Amino acid sequence: MAKGIYLVLLLCLCACGTESLPDQAYLGGQIINPSSKTVSLFKNNKRLDSIALDENNRFFKSYDSLDYGIFKFEHLPESQSLIIEKGDSLWFRTNTTDFNSSLVFSGRGSAKNNFLMEIYLVLQNETRFLSSKYSKNSIEFGQIIDSLLQVKRNNWILFDSLNDLTPSAKIISQAAYVYPYANRKERYALIRGRDNVKEQDSTYFNFRKYLNYGERELAYFEPYITYMLNFLNQEALLIDENFFQAKNKTDFNIRRLAIIDKLIATEELRNNLARTVAYEELINFKNFKEHERFLKYFLTVNTSQDYVTEILSLQASLMKMQVDQPLPEIMLQNTFLEKSTSTSVLKGNPTVLYFWSQTQMNHYKRTQERVKNYENDYPGYRFVGICIQHQNKLVYDYQKVMEIDTANQFAIVDFENASKQWVLTLLNKGIVIDENGLIIEGFGNFYSSSFTDILEKNKP
Repeated sequence: MAKGIYLVLLLCLCACGTESLPDQAYLGGQIINPSSKTVSLFKNNKRLDSIALDENNRFFKSYDSLDYGIFKFEHLPESQSLIIEKGDSLWFRTNTTDFNSSLVFSGRGSAKNNFLMEIYLVLQNETRFLSSKYSKNSIEFGQIIDSLLQVKRNNWILFDSLNDLTPSAKIISQAAYVYPYANRKERYALIRGRDNVKEQDSTYFNFRKYLNYGERELAYFEPYITYMLNFLNQEALLIDENFFQAKNKTDFNIRRLAIIDKLIATEELRNNLARTVAYEELINFKNFKEHERFLKYFLTVNTSQDYVTEILSLQASLMKMQVDQPLPEIMLQNTFLEKSTSTSVLKGNPTVLYFWSQTQMNHYKRTQERVKNYENDYPGYRFVGICIQHQNKLVYDYQKVMEIDTANQFAIVDFENASKQWVLTLLNKGIVIDENGLIIEGFGNFYSSSFTDILEKNKP
């Protein structure tokens, strides 16, 4: 990869004229078709604020003293990164029916955030195109990536020339396209095999020389973390080891921790990477018996007490979701907006729980088609749909038109608590309990053929 493309990541030591800007920052916006009652702001994996939407689905908040940089705003189940700096006054508008594509910023500081969204959407749209190019040899694939990267670099140069960016905004906005393309090179090598790639192109990994593997500014920036994880994947592989087999093994994740400990000197970045690897290990439920061994090593690498508490809490939740344990109790809401405990709602019948989101109604429609097939094949089970957001009239009207039995439809009242209690990480999760509320399967994939095996084996 051309040296000049990556050298643009170097910090520009230029005056940016921020001296006259006010100390405050302002954040506001409007959510069309909201899927939650609040918008939350996160910094460094910590929730800073939760702002309620008003009757017009708008919110506004001023901040006198923020640790400026990269933030994440969340309107469940959606989230996105944004840059907030001294003097910014950001307003955004989005529609949850197509959250990312409709997200637009205005006000002071909007240009850099609109640029981030533009890059994000372009990269998403390129995914299908690039998936057909992984069959090419490493020289041809590298040339395709370099060509796409050069286009983004030219766009960034024009963007930079039209906007008075701070040094921090320069680093972040460049990283938004540089690291995703570097990540695609790492992913290609993981798929095709490192030795095969090097045999075809001995210079393939030269792009690494121009990247920063200890970037403090990007320690919580998703494109950077995603790249770093695939770099670690590559470095953790043994000679002739297949990535797709290795990634499911606890030994592989322990090797990733060892590399983090050896190579990453920046404490915040090291801890965040170790935390992410820990999540990937623990969420691999098949490794449950190996988790204690992994956690012992994790505690020697991570220095954040907050992350220790978080990971140990996840492990405790996993233990509560094991076979023959009572399903942890959470609060649910029916279509009449009445609240009840999950224990009272789900008792009396062998039950299958599946999950859906108001922002992914096509997924909900496909799920209902599968539910009908399951109900025909396994009439002894009760099939209950759980929406991860609060109920609303739009959902009720849709269910009525589609003739969905609302007696078997509920919504989670407190997603943050429920996601921890039931370890909800993906919408395709399926939970099976018996008539006494004891867990038969706590980590099923509702769309997998193996889920049918579970239903068949435990058929009432």
